[in-house]
Amino acid sequence: MIDNMEDNLLKTCLHEWHIAHGAQMEPFAGYDMPIRYTSITDEHNAVRTAAGMFDVSHMGEISVSGPDAEKFINHVFSNDVSEMPDGKILYGMLLNPQGGVVDDLLVYKEFSPNRYLLVVNAANIAKDFGWLLSEERGFQVETRNESHKWGQIAIQGPSAVKAVTDILRLDAAASLPFYNYCEMKWNGRRLIVSRTGYTGEDGFELYSSEDDTADMWDTLYEAGVVPCGLGSRDTLRFEAGLPLYGHELAEDITPLEAGLGMFVRMDKPDFIGRSALMAQKAAGLSRRLVGIELDDRAVARAGYQVEADGGAAGIVTTGYHSITLDKSICMALLETPFAVQGTRVGIHIRKKVFPGTVCGKRFYQPRYRKQTSFS
Repeated sequence: MIDNMEDNLLKTCLHEWHIAHGAQMEPFAGYDMPIRYTSITDEHNAVRTAAGMFDVSHMGEISVSGPDAEKFINHVFSNDVSEMPDGKILYGMLLNPQGGVVDDLLVYKEFSPNRYLLVVNAANIAKDFGWLLSEERGFQVETRNESHKWGQIAIQGPSAVKAVTDILRLDAAASLPFYNYCEMKWNGRRLIVSRTGYTGEDGFELYSSEDDTADMWDTLYEAGVVPCGLGSRDTLRFEAGLPLYGHELAEDITPLEAGLGMFVRMDKPDFIGRSALMAQKAAGLSRRLVGIELDDRAVARAGYQVEADGGAAGIVTTGYHSITLDKSICMALLETPFAVQGTRVGIHIRKKVFPGTVCGKRFYQPRYRKQTSFS
């Protein structure tokens, strides 16, 4: 059974490299993905102090083009693309009619007229593609799942600029503003370089063909950039208060509840989920996503119950003992009366209740460090 399961897993273009370099591999979003190479702690610290690179070739890329592309994206997307310049990137969500999140994603405004690239979560590629196709009626657009065409490397950390300029010689990347991208060439072929990130640090994403992805990965590794698995990717994004779909966002969790209302443009013409969110906002939120700092070193995992005033108050969505901060913290969806900073709560962990205090969910603020050399 195990062999059959492994045979059915998808593999990125770097899969053989991961195996050859001793990565701990586990199923994730239908792929066989590296969780760590050495230790999650070492890889986490590499990103916080210098630079690390992640194989994120499992992420999905869906193109939307045609005369009504802008109108269609605004119909299905919570943010507003109507005034996006070419090369701009927006974060937002696909919403269901109830205001819940189908997926959170990045929308890239391409340099070709009436064309956008949607970068979606790996676990939701098929769902998102089907959702978009189901909403095409009445719009002159063509939606294509192009995930198979792309490999992707994420480079994150205070030395990310030096990695892409000194090692890969992609000098134009250094002047990219955050949430923008440019197109370059690698081995004479198309390369997209964007500047976003999922760790709380500076960083870039490199989208290219599978062969070019492998070539760039080898070049970075030989120059000393630390390969990092999905384990540290999760601990890093969590410390920075960034959501993970299926935990802080889901079909039954709205962006307002998750504290992401800034990425929902209520002032634009009607979009899927708008009416439900307007009603939720008018009625007042019954729950909110918050941070909690525990008094003890015990770790609160996703799904653990939170209590306050002697009764149930909510549920943990993600929790770790923070590597950077050396304290036990978690994010949790709490009933609104308890979702106030300074509120004392208890979390059920291993049949005991551990006390903690509600706080902001952005636990880590990046500190600007002098960029280190890879030479």
